[in-house]
Amino acid sequence: MFQKILIANRGEIACRVIDTCRKLGVSTVAVYSDADRAARHVAMADEAVHLGGPAPKDSYLRGDAIIQAAKDTGAQAIHPGYGFLSENPDFVDAVEAAGLVFIGPSAKAIRAMGLKDAAKALMEQAGVPVVPGYHGENQDSGFLAQQAEAIGYPVLIKAVAGGGGKGMRRVDAATEFADALASAQGEAQTAFGNPDVLIEKYILQPRHIEVQVFGDGEKAVHLFERDCSLQRRHQKVIEEAPAPDMPANVRKVMGDAATRAAEAINYKGAGTIEFIVDGSNGLREDGFWFMEMNTRLQVEHPVTELITGVDLVEWQLRVASGEALPARQEDLSISGHAFEARLYAEDVPAGFLPATGTLAHLQFPEHARIETGVRPGDTISPWYDPMIAKVVTHGPTRSIALRALETALVDTEVAGSVTNVDFLIALTRHDGFRKGDVDTGLIGRDLDELIEAAEPDPKAQALAVIGLAGLADPSATGGMTLWQPLRQTVAWDGGEALLEVEGPGAARVTLDGTTHEVRWQGDRWWVDDTLRRNRIVTHAAGVSVFGGRTVSLKPLDPLDRAGEEAGGGLTLSPMPGLVKAVFVEAGQAVSAGDRLAVLEAMKMEHTLTAARDGVVAEVLAAAGDQVEAGAALIRLEEEEAAA
Repeated sequence: MFQKILIANRGEIACRVIDTCRKLGVSTVAVYSDADRAARHVAMADEAVHLGGPAPKDSYLRGDAIIQAAKDTGAQAIHPGYGFLSENPDFVDAVEAAGLVFIGPSAKAIRAMGLKDAAKALMEQAGVPVVPGYHGENQDSGFLAQQAEAIGYPVLIKAVAGGGGKGMRRVDAATEFADALASAQGEAQTAFGNPDVLIEKYILQPRHIEVQVFGDGEKAVHLFERDCSLQRRHQKVIEEAPAPDMPANVRKVMGDAATRAAEAINYKGAGTIEFIVDGSNGLREDGFWFMEMNTRLQVEHPVTELITGVDLVEWQLRVASGEALPARQEDLSISGHAFEARLYAEDVPAGFLPATGTLAHLQFPEHARIETGVRPGDTISPWYDPMIAKVVTHGPTRSIALRALETALVDTEVAGSVTNVDFLIALTRHDGFRKGDVDTGLIGRDLDELIEAAEPDPKAQALAVIGLAGLADPSATGGMTLWQPLRQTVAWDGGEALLEVEGPGAARVTLDGTTHEVRWQGDRWWVDDTLRRNRIVTHAAGVSVFGGRTVSLKPLDPLDRAGEEAGGGLTLSPMPGLVKAVFVEAGQAVSAGDRLAVLEAMKMEHTLTAARDGVVAEVLAAAGDQVEAGAALIRLEEEEAAA
C-alpha cells in the first residue's frame, strides 16, 4: 500500500478520497487554486500545494505542476478523481514517465475508449451490442444527413469526444438535421476542440443503465448496475442501484457484457460501462446497447458502494499498489437499494441557471450519507461545477430507500444560495418515479409540474415573515401597544407583508392578499390550524424556513437599486462568465424571445434572450469578455422611442 498519494482534484471527490486514505493510513496531498485556498479538501489533507489561478487551465488542468507537486511532497501516486485530468491519457503517460503511479487505467485503455466511434467498433469486436448508427470518419454534412435518413428518424447527434451532454442533439425530422448538426459541431468544438460527431438511432423510451466494472489489468468483475435515467438535458439528477424491475437474467447478460468490455482493453481500476436500454416493453436480454465507457470513478459510485458493501476508492488504491482483484464475481451480491440526489446551487425557476453565493447556513441530516466539498461559510465559486453535495440513502427495499431520500432532502438546510433541493423533493414524490416507471424523458415531460410543485409554500412564507421581523423566538411574539395589535410592514427583496402581533405566540401575516394565522403551540409552529414541521433559521443572508419547500427572504437594502430598469430593456449577466457570442448590434430590431447572446459559465452555455420587443440601443459586451454577475450586456431603446 502507498504511504502517500496526491489527489489531483477538488471538491467532494477530493474529500471522498481523503476519507478512505485516512481509513487505510495513507497520507494525502491536496492541490488547490486561488479560489480554493480555504476549501474543505485543503483543510482535510495532510499537505496542500498551490497550483495557480482559479480557471481550471491555470490550476487543475496543469498536469506538469501537479506532477511536480507530487514529486516535491514525496507522493508515490496520483489519484485523479473525476473530471479535469482523470481521462487524459497524455497525463497518465507523464505521471508514469515521472516514476509515479496513476491510480486508474492505462493510457492505452483510456485512448481506446476516448472516442465514441472507435470505442463502439472495439465493443462490436468484443461481442458487446451497440446501437445502430454511423461512427465513421466522413464528417461531410450532406453525407451525415444521408446516414441519418438510412438509420431512420429520430436520431441522436453526439460528439465523438467528451461527454456531459455537450455536442448532443436529438433530431426528429430531416428538415431539422442541418441546424442541429451545426449546433452540435459548434458546441463540440468549443468544449473538446474536436467538432466530429456520430449519428445514432434514438431510442424512444430510453433508460440509462450503467454497470460498474473493476479490473486488475487482466481480469475484471462487475458490481451490478445503476439506473441513471432521471436526467435533465443529459445531466444526471437522481441515480439509484440496482435498476428497478431488472430481471435476473438481464442483469447477468448485461453484467457479462460489461465485463467483456473491460477485459477487451485490459482495464485496470474502476470504470463504468454505460448502456442505452429500450424500456418500452420491459427490460430484455436483446434490448440494451453500449453507449460509452467512463474510464474513471463515477460521481454516482456511492450507490454501488451501499448495495455491495465495497469501498471502491479502497479497491482503487489496493489494485494500483499491486494487489490482485479484492473479490471474485461470485463473492459479490446486492443488499437492498440506494439512491443519490445531486444537490446543486442553481436557480430552477430561472431555467436551472447555475448560481453562486456564500453558504450562510448549511446543515445536513445525520440519517443520510453526505458527500460534500463545502462547509458553512464557504462560497460557491463561478469557476467550477456548482455542486453542493450528494445526498445518498440506503434501505432494504426501493420504496424505503426512496422515502429515506425524500426525508433527507426535506431535512437538508442550505441558505445563501438558491438550490435545486425543492425540485429534488418534487422528484421523489413523482408518482411514476415512485413506481419505478422512469425513462430519460420523464423530467422533460413533467417539467412544468415538477417546477410548480417546488414553488414556495405560502404558509412557509408566513413563517419567514415572522423570522424576518425578529420574532422567530416564540417568547418574543407578544407585546401590545395601547391595547391594540402591534402592526408593522415587513419588507424584503422582492415583496412585503403586513404583520399583526396579537399576543404571546400569536400573529397574523397578510401576504399577497391572504391572511394567515400563525401561532406557537406545543413547541411547534401552526399556520392556519395546520401543524408545521418547519424550522426558522436566521443567518447572515437573511431568514430561511426549512422542513419542506425552502423559503428564504433577504432583508430589503434601501441602497440596492438592482432590477429597477423599466420594461425589461436591460439584459444583465445572470452570473459571472465568459461571453461566447453576441448575435445583435445597435439599431437592430428584436422580438421577445430572440437570442441576444450566449454566456459560458460553470461548464455550461446559457442563451440570453430579449425580454420584450424593441430596438437594440447599445451592445455593452463583446465575445471573449469576462463579465461579473449583474453586468449590463445589451440595452434596448425605451419603449416609447422604439415604437
